[in-house]
Amino acid sequence: MFDHVAIAVSDLAASERFYRTVLSVLGVEPGHADAELVEWEDWDIGPTDREHPVTRGLHVGFSAPTREAVDAFWQAGIDAGFRDDGAPGPRPIDGPDYYGGFLLDPDGNSAEAVHSERSSPVPPGRVDHLWIRVADLEASKRFYATIAPHAGIHRGDDEPGRVQFTGTDYSFSLIDDERPLTEHVHLAFPAGDDATVRAFHAAALAAGYEDHGGPGERPVYHPG
Repeated sequence: MFDHVAIAVSDLAASERFYRTVLSVLGVEPGHADAELVEWEDWDIGPTDREHPVTRGLHVGFSAPTREAVDAFWQAGIDAGFRDDGAPGPRPIDGPDYYGGFLLDPDGNSAEAVHSERSSPVPPGRVDHLWIRVADLEASKRFYATIAPHAGIHRGDDEPGRVQFTGTDYSFSLIDDERPLTEHVHLAFPAGDDATVRAFHAAALAAGYEDHGGPGERPVYHPG
């Protein structure tokens, strides 16, 4: 699983209401909620500020235990007045047993509940996959290929307009299409020890990528 995926939202109360409504149907409630952060397992939302502009153009898929749970996720959102982004149903383009239902969150990001028959699915309510639309597919692919050995990911499907990276039970796809770019999303990959964190950071710097915060404890999140 991702360690966590974090987005910045324009109205924390509105986005909290959306994600509480739909994720509760999948059996997940926030483990933490205050004026700065609402957190469901590996999914975090927080208010915008000067360092964290609003997240746009993201697609996130949450794991659902059954097709009926996908239907309930979508229906709960519709009943609460949120916007449809694709009614529940099979999506054979994504796999022979892929079943998903899509909604838009208050900032227009796409949120999906998805069920498919996989040998090792992520637990219900956790992030199953992301779609990230990028300006330069080859440049983004090189970045993630650089950190892949230290992030527990490897390259999966690689086709025109789309490159997928996969972890043990999750994936994210870099996409180049006509839709608006994804902006301001934070990804955190799990690491087994401090040495892996340092190697991750060093590999990116050695390849010429910008430093965004060196390895070290972040007690603002939790001790250790």
